[in-house]
Amino acid sequence: MLLAKLLPGPLPLPGQFRRYSGLTGSADALALAELAQAKKPILVLTASALDAQRLKDEIPCFDPSLSVHLLPDWETLPYDKFSPHQDLISERLATLNQISHNQFDIALVPVTTALYRLPPLAFLAAHTFFLKQGEKLDVDGLRKQLTLASYTHVTQVQAPGEYSVRGWVIDLFPMGSTVPYRIDLFDNEIDTLRTFDVDTQRSIYPVKEVRLLPAREFPLNETGISCFRQKFRDQFEGDPSKRRLYKDVSNGVSPPGIEYYLPLFFEATATLLDYLPPDPLLCLHHAVQDAADQFWRDTRSRYELLRGDRDRPLLPPEDLFLSTDQLFGQLKAFPRIELIEAAEPPAHTVACATEPLPPIHVDRRAELPLAQLQGFLDRFDGRVLIAAESLGRRETMSQLFTEQGIHPVLCDNYAAFNASVDRIMLAALPVSQGFVLASEKIALVTESELYALQVRQARLREVRKTSSEHLLRDLSEVRVGDPVVHEEHGIGRYLGLVTLDLGEGETEFLHLEYAGPSEQDKPKLYVPVASLHLISRYSGGAPETAPLHRLGSGQWEKAKKKARKQVRDTAAELLNLYAQRAARQGYAFQLKPHDYEAFSAGFPFEETPDQSAAILAVIEDMTNGKPMDRLVCGDVGFGKTEVALRAAFLAVADGRQVAILVPTTLLAEQHFNTFSDRFGEWPVKLAELSRFRSAKEQAEALKGLAEGKIDIIIGTHRLIQKDVVFKNLGLVIIDEEHRFGVRQKERLKALRAEVDVLTLTATPIPRTLSMSMDGLRDFSVIATAPQKRLSIKTFVHPFSEGLIREAVLRELKRGGQIYFLHNEVETIQNMHEKLEKLLPEARISVAHGQMRERELEHVMRDFYHQRFNVLLCTTIIETGIDVPSANTIIMNRADKFGLAQLHQLRGRVGRSHHQAYAYLLTQPDTALTPAAKKRLEAIQLMEDLGVGFHLAMHDLEIRGAGELLGESQSGEMQEIGFTLYSEMLNSAVKALKAGKEPDMDAPLHITTEINLHAPALLPNDYCADVHERLVIYKRLANCDSQDALDALHEELIDRFGLPPAQAKTLLDTHRLRIAAKPLGISRIDAHSDAVTLQFMPNPPIDPGKIIQLIQTKKHYKLAGPDKLKVTVASADTARRVQAVQEIFRELAA
Repeated sequence: MLLAKLLPGPLPLPGQFRRYSGLTGSADALALAELAQAKKPILVLTASALDAQRLKDEIPCFDPSLSVHLLPDWETLPYDKFSPHQDLISERLATLNQISHNQFDIALVPVTTALYRLPPLAFLAAHTFFLKQGEKLDVDGLRKQLTLASYTHVTQVQAPGEYSVRGWVIDLFPMGSTVPYRIDLFDNEIDTLRTFDVDTQRSIYPVKEVRLLPAREFPLNETGISCFRQKFRDQFEGDPSKRRLYKDVSNGVSPPGIEYYLPLFFEATATLLDYLPPDPLLCLHHAVQDAADQFWRDTRSRYELLRGDRDRPLLPPEDLFLSTDQLFGQLKAFPRIELIEAAEPPAHTVACATEPLPPIHVDRRAELPLAQLQGFLDRFDGRVLIAAESLGRRETMSQLFTEQGIHPVLCDNYAAFNASVDRIMLAALPVSQGFVLASEKIALVTESELYALQVRQARLREVRKTSSEHLLRDLSEVRVGDPVVHEEHGIGRYLGLVTLDLGEGETEFLHLEYAGPSEQDKPKLYVPVASLHLISRYSGGAPETAPLHRLGSGQWEKAKKKARKQVRDTAAELLNLYAQRAARQGYAFQLKPHDYEAFSAGFPFEETPDQSAAILAVIEDMTNGKPMDRLVCGDVGFGKTEVALRAAFLAVADGRQVAILVPTTLLAEQHFNTFSDRFGEWPVKLAELSRFRSAKEQAEALKGLAEGKIDIIIGTHRLIQKDVVFKNLGLVIIDEEHRFGVRQKERLKALRAEVDVLTLTATPIPRTLSMSMDGLRDFSVIATAPQKRLSIKTFVHPFSEGLIREAVLRELKRGGQIYFLHNEVETIQNMHEKLEKLLPEARISVAHGQMRERELEHVMRDFYHQRFNVLLCTTIIETGIDVPSANTIIMNRADKFGLAQLHQLRGRVGRSHHQAYAYLLTQPDTALTPAAKKRLEAIQLMEDLGVGFHLAMHDLEIRGAGELLGESQSGEMQEIGFTLYSEMLNSAVKALKAGKEPDMDAPLHITTEINLHAPALLPNDYCADVHERLVIYKRLANCDSQDALDALHEELIDRFGLPPAQAKTLLDTHRLRIAAKPLGISRIDAHSDAVTLQFMPNPPIDPGKIIQLIQTKKHYKLAGPDKLKVTVASADTARRVQAVQEIFRELAA
């Protein structure tokens, strides 16, 4: 059988090999796609993890019908003390399963991954099983089976390898699956199988069956543990019971880094080749032998370095990995193809008919930007396919080519190009490098060649729909011992949830402790879970110095009164500012729904709910005729730019100009590319004002702005200089707001008092956040993470060369890049020399703000294109281009940075689906200041995604909002806590807005105390996790409408099954609370024979109504000046609830 067009000659027979050289650019992906048509399956061993990932992305571009799988690396260094991420193990097990069942066309494996010994095939086969709808299921049997397969029982399923059993509902996240499943049982039969969303925990769509793979690559069952114990004792000298690792495994716990003891769990291990079907074709891609040799050198040196630890003895490398001779010896039995990169290929090498492309880059500064490409097209006598990275880019490039007199025909894919006869075609193909097929007279040109001198963002974000419960984390962050504020009793310490029986069945309470005469004699307060809306987290200073109050001492009332007085003055000042803004007449933009929808369709993902809400709020602000001043706070990479794009479109479509202000030249370039991409199909003229533009281009841009020829201008501080004149500016967008000083912001405000201002930031500065939270500016939060994004593992550690070397090697091993942050330009060269000695295998370059702009641009571009892998830099990278392959950041002297800055810098990594690491290094011999220590603790605790907003809140707590408007504010805030202070301020502002004087004595909330004389709680067997219960209680307390309560009720049924009687009573209690609020009822007591209602002072209800009811209905009576008693018999809780609702209807009629 003949090989593919690119690889001439017959297929090698078993034991034979053929060697090819000269495949340039991405021709190797095309060659493998063609080869798979001649012979399947193919195992490709690559020299690096980067090549394997690239081939996985590119092969389907040439043949989408192929099943291409990648066996990922563990992404840890040999003998590391932490374990690979569950998602990686899941992907590995899924790929091994496909390979062992011959369900693949091409399997890609980095050679270093192929050296690892694997669990035997029998282990995978024995622990893989299926669940089908309609079949009988023994829950205890399933538990045992899952435990044998090393699944972990948790209260809420979040990651692969976890399961949860709640009555007749079983949640399960199988390894190798991208989504978790929910199993509903009817008696002992599987009634439904549905997938569900990890974030919202809500069901999505039904499926017929689920495949379960083991949760780990080794067994933690009795057999596995006894085998481990036996082999551990045989292998290592000394008393094993003194070693923590041995003790952990004996107790069924898997300690971090246990993967490097894998052979101890089995009698014999397997290799990758044992998993292969009988007759695969092997392909060795590039310098595989050199990569394997280098891996062995590194592994041996790590073994020698770490073997002295007596508590953690190491297995010799030979037990864990195949030697290069063993691997290549085993490969000899298979038919093999070698693809080599060599200037002088060895004998018997067949040269492939591909050539590199000549230089054809677009020169934006030249009069004819496409002159080089045009020259190539004139000289080349074959057909040309130009590959754009996305459909949006395809449109932009098509427009550019048409303007310059090149007219490519659009096509959908590579197959369409092959089937056509048109000479020049343009398709959306994410291929990284071009090439020329000399024999076929075909050239493939990619953006890498066309934009070789620019950084092109090649990242599309997948966004998952999640709920925005993020702002309720207020209480979910409370730990036992933390101070909380009770609105009526003051600040106390939270001691946990307790269940008490007060004679009417068990009810759950929040247990708080207050200040007392002595340590032993401290009064306690039990708050029913139905009254959680009275509780908020104390934030106004350090938790340990929170001023605890004495119950009944009047101290709390005094503090509240003092704060209220001051709040009233602040509110009046705020309102004065409001009035000034409201009096100004803004421009009411006209929304053209048809055009707007067409533009929105260019966003290739589903919007998250937060993002939709932010976009709707911005549109509402822009169309209502008042000047907009909105702050959109969203974590790094969560889709703030899309909000800005929609706002810009609305302004431009209505004939107004848009100015976008960014802090750095690099960001201006990135935004210019993004906006050009999205506005490619629209008649919109964009320009950029930055140091990347020549003086001539800048002068033209300024002239165009003044004449109204330019619609959107993107620029750095240059935009707010005196000589910039706009013809009809309508919208100013400020990105990364925290990087601008007050002077620059004031200059912007003065630019035009009536323009709309939209501010985007990941971590708002405390003053801005305070103003937004107090309603001075409008505020939107986007806190929904894009799918497959992992949180960043953060370590705080004294400076250590060993740690730096390990962190860098771990990243290099998986083909990634590293930021090393050293924020002193004077000593950055010394650090460069130090790192070069420490890391001879790394390619290091330096970037800082004092470099010439051209030079800096060059360094950043090379880093983006992976021409070197360690960037030693200052904070200039804080707002820069996204480099998805950079997933480790090391910050030297991290104690010198503010919290917002630490978060912003940390957000430079973790922009792909790899586990990212942040190392915050401090001076080893100097003590940290208390504030620095707190900041580092806060950022280490907050590893979650979408946490920028909460970090800003923490910063507000650590520093206090200080002078929001006046000077003495911080003190009052300390006394009563930030949350309550904000609520008071909001309520005072509302009262003044309505033209009323704020009532200093009125309670903040109309809080209705409800007693149905029945237990109201979530029982332990319904929701077992205390923390989860607390969050649900708080969410119930925060529901302020029947619809919100219904949605939460549905979620509870979906997640935990039908609620028992106590949970129903709890939901009914909240229904009555919501219904009682507009009637001004402060207390409801429903007995079996009567219902008593107590009203607050001056209730918002007509007294005549109550008198009329008493006169016309016998069972209504007054029981005091503010109480109404209604005699009605109700034996059970449901009837009592109905009776109360009926009374409410009559009162409201």
